[in-house]
This record gives sequence, C-alpha cells and structure tokens, in this order.
Amino acid sequence: MPMKETQITQETPYLLLDIKKLDANIARMQTHLAKLNVQLRPHVKTNKSAQVASRFFDGAEKPITVSTLHEADFFAQHGFTDILYGVAIAPNKFEHVKKLILAGTALKLILDNLQTAKLLLDFASLHHLPVNVLLEIDSDGHRSGLPPCDAEIEAIAQLLQGSLVTICGVMTHAGNSYNSKSIAEIEQYANQERDAVVSSADMLRALGVNVSIVSVGSTPTALFSQDLTGVTEVRAGVFAFFDLVMAGLGVCELNDIALSVVTTVIGHQKDKGWIITDAGWMALSRDRGTANQKVDQGYGIVCDLQGNPIGDLIVTAANQEHGIISSRSQGHVEHFPVGTQLRILPNHACSTAAQYGGYHLINLENDATPYWERINGWA
Repeated sequence: MPMKETQITQETPYLLLDIKKLDANIARMQTHLAKLNVQLRPHVKTNKSAQVASRFFDGAEKPITVSTLHEADFFAQHGFTDILYGVAIAPNKFEHVKKLILAGTALKLILDNLQTAKLLLDFASLHHLPVNVLLEIDSDGHRSGLPPCDAEIEAIAQLLQGSLVTICGVMTHAGNSYNSKSIAEIEQYANQERDAVVSSADMLRALGVNVSIVSVGSTPTALFSQDLTGVTEVRAGVFAFFDLVMAGLGVCELNDIALSVVTTVIGHQKDKGWIITDAGWMALSRDRGTANQKVDQGYGIVCDLQGNPIGDLIVTAANQEHGIISSRSQGHVEHFPVGTQLRILPNHACSTAAQYGGYHLINLENDATPYWERINGWA
C-alpha cells in the first residue's frame, strides 16, 4: 500500500509503523505459544502505546510486562491492570507501588535479594499493603537474579511466609540468547531458561509456597522454544516490531521489520561518497547491536519509501542530528537529490522507538487515524 501524501510531506525524522507487519508478527508469536500451552504477557516497553498493546489481546484478560512504573501508570489508565513490573524493585519506588495497588492495579513486583525483601516487608507491614512478588532467577549470568535453587531463595521464602508480601511466582530473562550464533544455540538457551525457573519453582513449592506463575522471556527463546513444560507464561516485546539484531540472529527476515525511521536527504559530500540526512543518533539511537554480529549494519539499513533496501547502503555514522549514509563496500553511491525521503531499518526497535512520541501508520485498514501516541519522555 503506497504511503499517503500526508505522510510523504510530514516533517522528518519520524517513526513509521507498518500495521500489517505488526499484526503478522503478533500472530506468529501467538500461534507458536498456543502450541506450547502458555500465556503471552507481552513486554510493552518496546511499543509504549495503548493502541499497539491492544492488538496483542482478543479477550478481557490483558496481562502485560512494563519496564517502569510510569509505564504501569499509563497502561493501568488504559485498562491494562494485570501488570508485572519487570525490574527488581527499589525502596525509592515503594510509595509509587502503593499508589498503583490502592488504585486497583494487580501489580506484581520483582525481588532478587534478601535485603530488598526485608525493606519491602517493613513497608508493606507499616502501610498494611498486600504485595505480590516474583523472585527473579538468573538463568544465564546475563544480568541480575538469584542462582537457580539458591539458598537465598529459601531465606526469602522463610522471611515472607505468612506476611503481606506474597511470593506468587518466579521469572527469568534469557538475555544471552541475543548473543547466539545459531538457532540451535537459541534453543539451548530456551531449555536452560525453562529449567532454571521450573526447578526454582519446584523448590519453592517444596517449602510450602503457592507458586502460580512461572515466567520466562526473550524474543529469541520465546519463538524457538520447543518444550515449555512447567512454564505458565512468556514475556517478550521486540517480536512485535523486530529489528536488525533479530534479523542478524535469524529470528526474523528484513521484510518482517515493522518499524522504520523516515528521514530526508539534506546534503552530500560527493568526494567521500556520503549522503547527509536529518536522522542522527537522536532519531535512530546510539544502539550498535549488530556490531558484533556476522554483518554489521551500522546505524541502520537504508530503504526507499516502500521499505525496499537500496543496494548496500547503511547509515555508517551518526551525529546528534545528522546521519551519514554510504556504501558498506565503499562502492558507488547513487545521488539522491536534497529533499529525497528514505526509510531506515533500526538496530534495536526498543531504543529507536524511545526517541519518539508516536507512530505514523501505514497499512492500517478500517481506521482513519494516521497517528498513534506513545508515552512521551523517559517513562
């Protein structure tokens, strides 16, 4: 479907979302997880949009994961009340948590150490506030979390037993799957992720804890898991848009990427083979997630307005407001006149989308709305 004239003349840079690709990507994930009999709890930090998030769900249940409590505020106000805050809680956020819970949000927090558990217990007791928590398990040494079946898990369970702070589950994130060199390696991380949380859940149940949520999540492992026995839900976010990192992992094709940045040619450095645009790292983000992959895509692949890659052009450098396009192979670069508009496929959909307050849409049927808002700012 051609882009509307109003989109072609829109001031650049701006964020463009292909709705048909978005819906196809969502359907792919839903179909895969349905075969494994697990629920999807999408991570909305990627899209930060009520309109996008609504497309994940057909029924009344709309469980989501957020990365900030400001996201939780926003989505709760838009009817998404079953919310997992997917970052280990800190004491300076307890008051914000209280406001959300008292407003009726079924908020779940993450704990990964005994010290924070004690502080949260003191706060909950002081304010007579029931709080539900999941213990974060470190399944691959990627980031935070407790080692599977660690003694500190038992200590936290004993501390919270019979209190206002209820352990309702365990969760993990297979972040190292983003460094995989093959689909087989992604599948290994998926098994490792599953085993870490299932064994920890079994340990808690043996201690008398009623574990109802066993949660895993990363886009690569979610799409290539073959057996999620013992897991109840999957968290993932970037799958809805995909990006060049996911394409480099073999998780998607370039044509699956639903998100791009529209930019305008503003000048040239002919002797250097450069095309200068108005989309620098403020528009594309500084993320160079493909730099360590087999193919380094610079700051993004250059496409025409229909989304077709143009030769081997990439954004090879980015200043704050200026993007420099050149040939990956240092070959001949077609001369695009000043005013020509191009689309850039991003390395990391989450960080690129975070630069914008909303999406301009293409391929949206039965809806005249040309723009969907996102949460503004750092939220």
